[in-house]
Amino acid sequence: MNFQLTEDQLLIQESAKDFAENEIAPSAVQRDKEAAFPYDIVKKLGELGFMGMMVPPEYGGAGLDTISYVLAMIEISKVDASCGVIMSVNNSLVCYGLEKYGSEFIKQKYLVPLAKGEKLGAFALSEPEAGSDATKQKTTADKDGDHFVLNGIKNWTTNGTTADYYLVVATTNKELGHKGISTFVVEKGTPGFEHGVKEDKMGIRSSDTSSLTFENCKVPAENLIWEEGKGFNFAMNTLNGGRIGIAAQAVGIAEASLDAAVKYAKQRKAFGQTISNFQAIQFMLADMAVRVDAAKILTLKAAALKDAGKPYIKEGAMAKLYASKVAVQNALDAVQIHGGYGYVREYLVERYLRDAKITEIYEGTSEIQRIVIARSLLDHKY
Repeated sequence: MNFQLTEDQLLIQESAKDFAENEIAPSAVQRDKEAAFPYDIVKKLGELGFMGMMVPPEYGGAGLDTISYVLAMIEISKVDASCGVIMSVNNSLVCYGLEKYGSEFIKQKYLVPLAKGEKLGAFALSEPEAGSDATKQKTTADKDGDHFVLNGIKNWTTNGTTADYYLVVATTNKELGHKGISTFVVEKGTPGFEHGVKEDKMGIRSSDTSSLTFENCKVPAENLIWEEGKGFNFAMNTLNGGRIGIAAQAVGIAEASLDAAVKYAKQRKAFGQTISNFQAIQFMLADMAVRVDAAKILTLKAAALKDAGKPYIKEGAMAKLYASKVAVQNALDAVQIHGGYGYVREYLVERYLRDAKITEIYEGTSEIQRIVIARSLLDHKY
C-alpha cells in the first residue's frame, strides 16, 4: 500500500502542527490542571476547517480525505489529546453520521454549521447499563404525532456540557430488540433535556464529559436520522470510522511520548554521561519508535481503505487496538526514562500517560476491538 503523501496532505499536516504548537500548546498544561474547555481553540479549529474535514464543501466542510484527517489528528493530539478528542468526535461521529445518513433537512440545518465549526456536536450512545453492549438501550423515544418523546439517561458523553447538537440513540420499539433502536438530533435547550456536571477525569481533562437526562423531551420527527429502527446500525457504522480518529489520537500521544523521552535522554546526565549513551535507554527508545511507526501504518492503512471505498472495519479495529496499546506503553516508558521527574506535572509525560489510557476504553474497548477483528477473520476466507 502506497503511503506517499500528496502535497495537499503534507500541507494539512504542517498546518495542523503549526496550529498545535503555536495556539494549543501554550495553554495545554493550565487547561489540564483546571479541566478548562478550550473554547477559543475549538473556534479557531473550526475557522481553519479542522472540525468538518471530510464533509463536502457544499455542506460547509473542507472536502478532504481521511488520510488528511488522520495526519491532522496526530499533530493536534501530540500537543493536547483533549483537543484531539473534541475534534475527533465532531468529525468522525457527528459530521460523518449526519452526512452519510441524514436527510437533506438535517444536513442543511445541522451538518452545515457543525462542519463549519460554528456549532459543536456530541454523540450519545452509552448508558449506565449499556456500555460495550449497546443493544441494551434503556432510553426510549415514543412517537407522539409529529414528535418523539425521549426519556432516559446517557453517560460518558464527550462534549456533553458544551455541545450544541446531540446525536441521541434511543429505543423506539422494545419488541424488536436492536432493530427497534433509532437515532435523533436533539438541540441544547430543548425542554426536558439537561446535562449533568462534568466528570472529574484522570485524563483528557480539558475535554468535558457528562451524563445527559431526558424527561418527556419532545423532538420533532424530522430530526430522526436515517429511518426508524436503524439507530443501532447507524451507531455501529459511525463508530467504525470513529475508531480511525481515536487510533490517530493514540498515535499522537505515543509519538509525543517518544519525542519527550528522546529529548530528555539526550539532556539528563548520570554517571558522567547522558543517559542516551546507556544501552538500556537506547533499547527502550528503539522499541518506542518501532511501535509508533507500526501504529501509524495501521492507522493510515485503515484511512486509505476508507478513502478508497473498500471495507475497513477490521483494519479500523486493528488500528485502534494497537495504537491505543502503544500510546499507553510509550507513555509508561517515557515516564520511566524521566525517572522521578516523569511523575510530576512539570514534565509533560505524566499527562501523556493519563491521557493515553482512555484510548483503550472509549469508542469501543480493546476487548471489543478483538471481538470485531476475530469475527472478521472467522467470517472470511484468507
